[in-house]
Amino acid sequence: MHDDGYDHTTVERRWQAAWDDASVYRTPDDVSDPTYVLGMYPYPSGEMHMGHVRNYTITDAYARFRRMCGDDVLHPMGWDAFGLPAENAAKERDTNPRDWTVDCIDRMRDQMEAMGFGYDWKREVTTCRPRYYKWNQWLFRRFAEADLVERRDAEVNWCPSCETVLADEQVEGGESPEGSHEGGAVELCWRCDTPVTERELEQWFLKITEYADELRGDIDELAGWPDSVRQMQRNWIGRQEGSRVPFEVSAASGASDGRGEGAESREFGEVDAFTTRLDTIHGATFFALAPDHPVSERLAEENDAVHEFVRHEADPEGDEPNGIETGLTATNPVTGEGLPVFVADFVLSEVGTGALYGVPAHDDRDHAFAEKMGLDVEPVVAPDADADAPDAEETAYTEDGVVVNSGEYSGLTSAEARERLTETIDGADVETVYRLRDWGISRQRYWGTPIPVVHCDDCGPVLVPEAELPVELPEFKNVTGNPLDAAEEWKSTTCPDCGADAERETDTMDTFVDSSWYFLRYVSPELADAPFDVDRANGWMPVDQYVGGIEHAVMHLLYSRFFQKVLADHEGLQHREPFENLLAQGMVQLEGEKMSKSKGNVVSPQAIVEEYGADTARLFIMQAAQPERDFDWSEEGVRSAYAFLTRLKATVETFAAGDVGADPRRADGDVAAGTAAYVDGEIDAAVAVATEEYDDLTFNTALREARDLVGTLRAYREYTAVDPAVFERGLAVALKLLAPVAPHVCEELWETLGREGFLVEADWPDVTADRETAERRRLLVENTREDVREISDVAGIDDPERVDVVVTPDWKHEALRVALESDADNLVGELMGREDIQRHGEAAADYAKDLQAEREALRKTLPPAAEHETLRAAAWLIEREFDAEVRVLRAEEAPEDVATTAEPGRPAIDIQE
Repeated sequence: MHDDGYDHTTVERRWQAAWDDASVYRTPDDVSDPTYVLGMYPYPSGEMHMGHVRNYTITDAYARFRRMCGDDVLHPMGWDAFGLPAENAAKERDTNPRDWTVDCIDRMRDQMEAMGFGYDWKREVTTCRPRYYKWNQWLFRRFAEADLVERRDAEVNWCPSCETVLADEQVEGGESPEGSHEGGAVELCWRCDTPVTERELEQWFLKITEYADELRGDIDELAGWPDSVRQMQRNWIGRQEGSRVPFEVSAASGASDGRGEGAESREFGEVDAFTTRLDTIHGATFFALAPDHPVSERLAEENDAVHEFVRHEADPEGDEPNGIETGLTATNPVTGEGLPVFVADFVLSEVGTGALYGVPAHDDRDHAFAEKMGLDVEPVVAPDADADAPDAEETAYTEDGVVVNSGEYSGLTSAEARERLTETIDGADVETVYRLRDWGISRQRYWGTPIPVVHCDDCGPVLVPEAELPVELPEFKNVTGNPLDAAEEWKSTTCPDCGADAERETDTMDTFVDSSWYFLRYVSPELADAPFDVDRANGWMPVDQYVGGIEHAVMHLLYSRFFQKVLADHEGLQHREPFENLLAQGMVQLEGEKMSKSKGNVVSPQAIVEEYGADTARLFIMQAAQPERDFDWSEEGVRSAYAFLTRLKATVETFAAGDVGADPRRADGDVAAGTAAYVDGEIDAAVAVATEEYDDLTFNTALREARDLVGTLRAYREYTAVDPAVFERGLAVALKLLAPVAPHVCEELWETLGREGFLVEADWPDVTADRETAERRRLLVENTREDVREISDVAGIDDPERVDVVVTPDWKHEALRVALESDADNLVGELMGREDIQRHGEAAADYAKDLQAEREALRKTLPPAAEHETLRAAAWLIEREFDAEVRVLRAEEAPEDVATTAEPGRPAIDIQE
């Protein structure tokens, strides 16, 4: 318990136990279509960090909100329990990964329960348990039966520190360590930042490229996903439609081999280039190869300069394109001209063919390269048939247009030229290419799902029969390299096909396989004869709201979409996308930097819970920023959240004890009734705004409504004797609006108010107010209060005796309505043509001119009667702030010189000293 607050530990433990005893978070198997809310399950490191707290508070708050709205809710949790960190930890501590992982899970589960996360723990899944990874193996068999598995030699990304293969998506760009001879950019392991090397190994692949078209095309249907994530997936899949065109590449006799020796003419044969702009081929002035293109690799073995560039200088992530001339020539298949061949780092082997012809006049990147290398710029596309070729010396013209300076093709549109050239050039063909490559799932480590294959000298690789699954991991051996290679007894087996001696596959699966379908296992976690109940999955899927980090955009999220589509094709799933809505939450930072143990800038959630309570941590995190934005951890913000909850508790307890805040000076019927009406309206407004914001997951705005409502209630009680019914309704509504985020203290105070049942199971308050109208009311009141402050300051009135608030005359409201609806150019004329407005003479003419001048900024306001009623109800706020009598007058009740200045939404103010 904090010195200045309430006993949060007792409160939180009490209600966690009560909710657990009542199974309030259980989702029965017989519900038909629950709202499925899911946070990306964590790797069990043993300690929750603030990123976890934010992610899981978001899903917990949304699940609680939907439950109070009357939905059946599925909100499960599990553990992404395989992976190299546990294996390394076990090696360091001379234990085994299984025990280490189970201990970490137990600690993190306790921490989650202390945070009050409302999970259905009966549906918990743990991917390192045989009853889960059996189904990884079963799915591998199904993929193989669908011809979606392949084993082949491949150049793979190898992390020498992790001693395992990395998928392309697990390799990140970075800088070489200071002092390294590998200057410039390098590729780094996503997990440990070790520079990645390449090896050729036999690997198992899942053929995700078979679904490339659908994965790319369906992105447009993911309306509930952030645009940034959708674009990242589009870029990663990298679908491009164009033409594959062969170029003859050779080295002229006498060309240097880079070692100072002459070289005989050498033929390199045809090298295919991919282009989406074949219409520009007459403007080609160079040919470029990716650093890892086979021709580049061959040249690197023969030419020292090319070797230096390929191995040490090429920087695909750099700000400007770099390259080296090779001495080779590529023959343009249309013009017959020889083009100088470069190895260039802006050419990527995973895009197209890893070779391209450069047209500086019509491509920004080619233009920058040509400028650097002193190459010609030859424009061959004009904007239209009547235009000359553009001057592309300074800037490339990159749009389609009409082909020029291109012989018989001149005059064709770009599209026509592309089609005609593809038909005419020998060996050219239309082609769609992808950046996406098949998913290599082989990992040379112990702590993962064994790939269910045995290797037989006679039969080759053979799938383990379904009846023999799971292939369980043997006991862990602390050895260098892959412990499964040292598990001789486990490796030794017989061939399922011929019965001969055979060896088990010692590679394990990429742990992203585990997470590519875990959301389906939650549907039926105890099912023994299938990975998931298909009928139930068809009723419960897709996940309605998924929450996790944007770093998973092109790994987990892409692989999950792939799995869902395969299972829809082969296992009867009706939904082809797993996640309907996605929220990529931002980071919790400290002084602008990501929290990291290595930087020593970590804030422990456990320490915050101990000092201030889980509700405080949850409230601060959720009110600090919109969930998709990064924000800075603030000790001051934590203390503010705790102080608010302490005030809330005191307010409820004081009222429940019978203290209604009587003040004899302000207890007359009109004042009390008007004040109560204002508070009643604010209660309804808070519900209208907060409900919409909770539904949109804009929790910070919803919480601001709840906090402001509590502030209004406290101000009401300090000002006058409250209407008990209004005040209690306000407290009950405030508790409901706060309950998804601060459930423990709200449940405690719900009981204090004498309410029956759990607040967590109470009905969400009905929305009875129109949000737009409520916001106009608020704007009117706030503008009026601000005007009173400003006039007081400017006039130097420190102690006003009376404040008159004069409401706008009806004719000005009518003039504003006409202005908002009018399309007339001469608004003044239209307004002054109306007798009901024109009869107000000079005042009408002046107001009409004002409306004409401010036409673009005009906004609808409250009707006259509603404006008057709103200001009368809110008068107590001004009276309370300035300790002065406040009168709300109609225009005809006020002096003309004052009433004339009033406008809709901006009443006139007259302050008497």
